[in-house]
Amino acid sequence: MIKKGKLYLFPTSLGENTTHTIPELNIRIMDRLEIFIAERAKTGRHFIKACIPNKDLSPLHFYELNKRTLAEEIPQFLEAALNGKDIGLMSEAGCPGVADPGALVVRMAHKKGIQVVPLTGPSSILLALMASGMNGQHFSFTGYLSPKKPELARELKKLEQLSGKFKQTQIFIETPYRNNGLVETALQTLSPNTLFCIAADLTLDTEYVQTHAVAQWKKVNIPDLHKRPAIFLLLR
Repeated sequence: MIKKGKLYLFPTSLGENTTHTIPELNIRIMDRLEIFIAERAKTGRHFIKACIPNKDLSPLHFYELNKRTLAEEIPQFLEAALNGKDIGLMSEAGCPGVADPGALVVRMAHKKGIQVVPLTGPSSILLALMASGMNGQHFSFTGYLSPKKPELARELKKLEQLSGKFKQTQIFIETPYRNNGLVETALQTLSPNTLFCIAADLTLDTEYVQTHAVAQWKKVNIPDLHKRPAIFLLLR
């Protein structure tokens, strides 16, 4: 009987020129693999080349997993593991399977009896929580909120109510070009004493992390967050 390969989960860096945040063990494992699953093959190749500049990428094979991938395509991504080859799964940024479609592949691997090996590395969600000073014992990640202002305001108030009821940190994200609008709506909507954190450009030279009560934020010179990857947190 052929011994099955493993599915390695590779966290990727959160921005350009930040491969120093990737553990050496990850790079050693990555260097010996030939099959990868990524949201975009181009991004995956770029990340591998950044980590291992002298690596020949021509033998590598990439499966793309994104919103255009059909559910019936996923099993073939893992066929090589059933035949004894190790496979790597990577996100566009951060950790596979966390706010990322990679969870679909991981679930399929479990069904097929393929060992899943999560590797350590940067997670913008956890880094933001660590740096926020908010409740790290009880928290919830919501993902994207509504892009429409009336719905966004209602969703923010709901998260604030949940946070107050359960003493739970609420974490959410926004498409980078809408960051400024989200902050503006949050400061107009949330209660003055609610803590609000902005964590932008994590691990980059331009990293910005600040937590203040909403009333204090209205006195602070908030930087332009347009097109900057950011995580937002609140605690009532």
